[in-house]
Parts: sequence; structure tokens; C-alpha cells
Amino acid sequence: MGLGLTVLLWILVVLFGNGLAAIDWNMFTQDTPAPGTEGGGLRNAIVGSLLMLGLAVLVSTPIGILAGVYLAEYGDTSKTAEFTRFVTDIMLSAPSIVLGLFVYAIAVATVGNFSGYAGSFALSLIAIPVVVRTTENMLRLVPGSLREAAFALGAPRWKVATMVTLRAAKAGVIAPLLFTALNNQFFTTDMSGPMANLPVWIFQMAMSPFDNWIRLAWGGALLITLAVLVLNILARVFFREKVRT
Repeated sequence: MGLGLTVLLWILVVLFGNGLAAIDWNMFTQDTPAPGTEGGGLRNAIVGSLLMLGLAVLVSTPIGILAGVYLAEYGDTSKTAEFTRFVTDIMLSAPSIVLGLFVYAIAVATVGNFSGYAGSFALSLIAIPVVVRTTENMLRLVPGSLREAAFALGAPRWKVATMVTLRAAKAGVIAPLLFTALNNQFFTTDMSGPMANLPVWIFQMAMSPFDNWIRLAWGGALLITLAVLVLNILARVFFREKVRT
């Protein structure tokens, strides 16, 4: 543990030391500069990343939550539920690069060009099994007395599942979706091609010989790190207060 924390601290010190100097107002208001030029920012890459993340969340949220509700509330002994759990476990254990290659084969190679939709599709495939498994596990943690009370009042099963158990477990369902999509963006947005996004631009700028590009690459890496950190802290604080109330 001490060795791991030491390496992590070393990485963070280097990242903050090089990235803080690059974060300024121009990073959010100007597009990426041409090679060898001064100034510029990462506005187009930030917007592209947000668009792909938003589309991935929009696709994976209803599929993952509905599948998780079915597994927890309806599919205890169903053959369909067993098959769904089996496929979900396979997708959870599969490396991100494997899912990325799958999307490349069906959404890039067949079309003949890269696109932001391909990156969003890959992010969705990564997020869906996490949301399915998380939703199922959180719904199973809801006390059975809540369901019994709702049934005693005459509520149908679909209302009990969506308005009682799912509402009680929403604190543990939403956060993992955002974490998964944001944390795995590095492994999938290399298929976006013409659409600018932070991971691709960070890689290209970090490998370039231009000092200005390298400085922006450090700033982009720090920006993603801070986004993950802030999102984790806000989610834990917000959802913990919701659970207490």
C-alpha cells in the first residue's frame, strides 16, 4: 500500500507541477493551435469529449437501468435473466481494448471512416454492463419491507419496481455510470477520428516536438484528473446526504 501510494503521489506531483502552468482562460475559450504556433487552447477537444460522454450516457442509462430492474425484480428464476447475467459478466470482464476493437470492426471498418458516434458507442458498451450489475445489486439491498408495504397499498409490481425500490436505490445507480464513462474515455475515443476530444489531442500533443503542444497536453491531462476527482467527491457527498435524509 505504501509503495502504491508513493507512486500515485509522485504521479500527481509531476502532473500538477506541469499542468497548473497550462490551465488558463485561453484553454477553455480557444481551439487547439496549429503546430509550432503560440497560444491556443482545448475548447474544441473539451466540447467533443462532452458530446461523446453525453451521448454514451444517454444510450447506456435506460438500457442498463431497465435491464437491472428486470434482473432484480422479475428475473430471479428466468432463463432470460440467467443469459443476461452471463452476457453482462462477460462484458464486465472483457478489457476495454476488446470492446474497442469490436466497435471498430462493426462501426468503423464497415463504414470506412472514424466518427464521434463510434467513440460514443464504445463508451456505451463499457458503461451498460456496469449499470446493469450496479442497478441489480443496489435494488437487492433495498429492504423487502418497502416492497411489502407498497404491495399492501395495492400498488402494481411495475410501480413498486420503478417508484419504490429504484427510487430508494438511485444514489448507488447514477454515480457509477458517470465514473465508468469518464474513466474509460481514454480507451475508446481514439476511434472518433475527425471529432476532437481530450484523450486523442493529449496523446498527439504529448508526442509532438512543440513546447506549446506539450504544455497543453499537460493541462488537458490535469483537467481530466480534476474532473474525475471533483465528480467523485461531489457524488459521494451529495448521495451520502440523500441516503441519510
